[in-house]
Amino acid sequence: MHKQAKFSIGQIIHHKLFNYRGVIFEIDPEMMLGDEWYEQVAKSHPPKNEPWYHVLVDNAVHTTYVAQQNLEPSEDGSPIDHPDINDFFEHYADGSYLMNKNKVQ
Repeated sequence: MHKQAKFSIGQIIHHKLFNYRGVIFEIDPEMMLGDEWYEQVAKSHPPKNEPWYHVLVDNAVHTTYVAQQNLEPSEDGSPIDHPDINDFFEHYADGSYLMNKNKVQ
């Protein structure tokens, strides 16, 4: 049984372990990458059967894949600086982003 996602697409989050901000652009109901990736990258071994989030990292050019337990809402609601932001979102308002309707999912 999958747990309910606590965060939503367009929401600005804070990574509790690595102390960075970002915006969620996709949600998986559970960890969708392989066991090899999990063992090499997910060092804290978060639950695989809870939601995982694809995140555009603020002030960076990369994205991350993060377990729900490692995220919290960002107290800083300012816009995210990422070169791919316009590929996913139409605009920013009131602390979150509106998904780009033209983006192919």
